[in-house]
Amino acid sequence: MISGLYQGQDGDSRLELRVDVDGARPTGRVSGDLFTVSGATTSYAGSFVVDAPAVRSEGGETRIEGAGRFTFDTETRDVGVVIAGGSGSATVGGRAYEVAFASPHFRSVLLEQDSVVGAVPFVSYHTGSLPGPAGSPPRELTVPAAYAEAGIELRLAEPGVVPVDGSGTDLVWDDAELHHAMTRHFSAYGDAPAWRVWLLVAGKHARGLRGIMFDYQDAHQRQGAAVFHDAVQGTTPEARRAQLRTYVHEVGHAFNLLHSWEKHLATPPRPLGPEGGFGDLSWMNYTYTYQPGGEPAYWAAFPFRFTDSELVHLRHAFYRDVAMGAHAFGVGAAEAEPFEQPVEDHSGLRLELRAKESYALGEPVVVELKLSHASEPRGTHGHLHPDSGFTQVSITRPDGGTVLYRPMLRQCVDATPQVRLDDGNPAMYRSAYIGHGRDGHYFQQPGEYHVRARYVAADGSLVVSPALLVRVRRPAEPDDHRVAELMLGEEQGQLFSLLGSDSPALSSGNRALDEVIGRYGAHPLAVYARLVKGLNAEREFKDLVPGEGLRVRPPDPKQGIEHLTHVVRGAGVDNITLNLVMRRLARAEARQGDLGRANAVLDRMVATFAAKGVNPIVMGQIRRQAELTKAALGAEAS
Repeated sequence: MISGLYQGQDGDSRLELRVDVDGARPTGRVSGDLFTVSGATTSYAGSFVVDAPAVRSEGGETRIEGAGRFTFDTETRDVGVVIAGGSGSATVGGRAYEVAFASPHFRSVLLEQDSVVGAVPFVSYHTGSLPGPAGSPPRELTVPAAYAEAGIELRLAEPGVVPVDGSGTDLVWDDAELHHAMTRHFSAYGDAPAWRVWLLVAGKHARGLRGIMFDYQDAHQRQGAAVFHDAVQGTTPEARRAQLRTYVHEVGHAFNLLHSWEKHLATPPRPLGPEGGFGDLSWMNYTYTYQPGGEPAYWAAFPFRFTDSELVHLRHAFYRDVAMGAHAFGVGAAEAEPFEQPVEDHSGLRLELRAKESYALGEPVVVELKLSHASEPRGTHGHLHPDSGFTQVSITRPDGGTVLYRPMLRQCVDATPQVRLDDGNPAMYRSAYIGHGRDGHYFQQPGEYHVRARYVAADGSLVVSPALLVRVRRPAEPDDHRVAELMLGEEQGQLFSLLGSDSPALSSGNRALDEVIGRYGAHPLAVYARLVKGLNAEREFKDLVPGEGLRVRPPDPKQGIEHLTHVVRGAGVDNITLNLVMRRLARAEARQGDLGRANAVLDRMVATFAAKGVNPIVMGQIRRQAELTKAALGAEAS
C-alpha cells in the first residue's frame, strides 16, 4: 500500500503530498499543499487536487498522473507522482520534489479537550453493543479512532479539568460565555489558520443543546466546539453511542463539514445526498431527521463513518477550506439567489415573515417568523429559528445583490421538539435578529431590502415565505447619524447577537453602547442598548481564567432592573422580545428579594399583550407562561 502523506522540499518550496489510491476507502485522488520557507518561517502558498488521475503499478513502482485544480495560477496543471518503497518524486506545476513517506494519515490535528468539573467526558463505544448494519464490522471507537478511519489523525493534548470557583458544578452556559471561554482558556487559540481545535465538555447549554461549534463570528473561525454533559450523559450502550456521534459531529464542523442537508449552501455549493441530504448515513446528519424512517432507521443502517463526499473533503479539500481558523464556516459568503417558491407545494405548511414598517439606520433588524398549517393538521419539528440551521434567510440588498443571513453562532439541535399544528395550535412563532451575522452587518445602508425565509420541514419539504419588504430610513437629524455610527460597529453587532457579554474582546462595543445610553439616552435606539446591557447584567457570566479555573460573575439584578424597566416602558422591541424582557425583569425583581414586584411584572405582561389584541390562543399561552414563571420564581425564592 502506498497511500498516505508524503513530504518533500525543493529550495524554498515545501510540499505536503496526499496519495489516496489504495488502502481503506480510497477516493482515487492525489492532492497537496505548498508552503514557502523563508528563514525560520513557513507560509502557506497554495493547494491542488487531482480528481481523476491515471494510476499504473509495475515492478514495485507506482506512477500517478493527471491534471490538477489549483488555488493559484500556474503555467502547467500537470501533476506527476512516482512512488517506490516509501519514497519517490512529485512534479507539481512544473516544479520537482523528492518526497518521502511521512504518515498513514492524510492530515494531523491537535485536539485539546477540557472539561468543567462534574462533566464526565466520553471515552469509547463498541459498535457491536447494539444492532447495526451487517456490513459494518464491530470495533471499539473513540473520537480519534473515528477520525483515523477517515484518514485523519487527532492528536490529543493533555486533557484539563476546569475547577469552578464558588458556583457549584450545575452550570448553564450560553453562547457568549462559550466564545469568551475559548479566547481565554484554549492554550492554542490564535488569529491564524492552524491544525488545532478546542473541545469543551460543559454541564448544560441554556437552550438544552447536546453540542455546538460556536466559533463563527470572526476572521479565524472553526476553532472551538462544546459538548454538554447534561444532555448526553449516561453509561448505557444507547447513551455512549449517542455521545460518540455528538462528539464526532461537533468536531466535524471544525473541519468545515456542514450538516448533511445544508451542503448546497456552501461556497461553492456541494451536491446533496439522497432525500435532499436527509438520507445521508453520516456523522453529520441528525438521527431524527434521517429519511426514510427517522432515528430507528438511522441507527439500523449507520456504519459509523463519513460519506464518500465528506471523506474527499476531509482528505483533499484545499488547505484554507478545511484548516481551522482559515476560511469561514461554509467557506465563504458568495452571492446567493433569492429563495423561490416551489413549483408544487403539498406540504400543508405556510411560512410568513413579519417586521416593523421601517427601521432607522443602525436599528437592530428583527423579524418574526410564523409557521402555520395551510388546511389540514400537520406535524413537524419546532426548529423555526434561523440559528438552528433548519430555516435559512436570504436578504436582497438595495443594489440588487443577495446574501444569505449566516448567524454568528449556529446551534446543533441534536434533538427535536415535535409540534402539531392544528386548530388548537394553529401556528408557532419565533423572533430572529438578522441585522448582524458572520459576515458583519447586513443592513448598513438606507434603502429597501427584500427578505425571504425557507423552512426545512420534518419530512424534508422546503417551505418558502413570500418576500418581506424591509425599509431602512435615512438619518434625519445629527443625533441620528451619531447614534447609527455607535450602533453599527462590528463588536456592537456581536453584542446584539449574543444579547450582551463581559468579554474584554468586546469592550469597545460595550463602551459604544454605554455612550448611546449616557449621551443619547432619549434617542429611540437607546432602548436597544439598554436591552443588551440589561439582559447581560441580569444573568451570571462565566469566565475561564487560565491557571485559575472558572469564575462566575453573579447577576446584578439592580442594574438589570434599571435597564430592562426602560425597555418595558419604551417602544421599539417586538412582541416576542418584549415577552422575554418582562420575564427576565421579573426574575431580577425576585433576585432582589421582592417576589411581589416580580409577580406584578408578570401580571403586567399578561395585561400588556391583552391590550395589544393578541389572538386568544397565543394569549392563553402567555397566561400559562406567566403562571409557570411565577411558580418557578416562588420555588427559587423558597
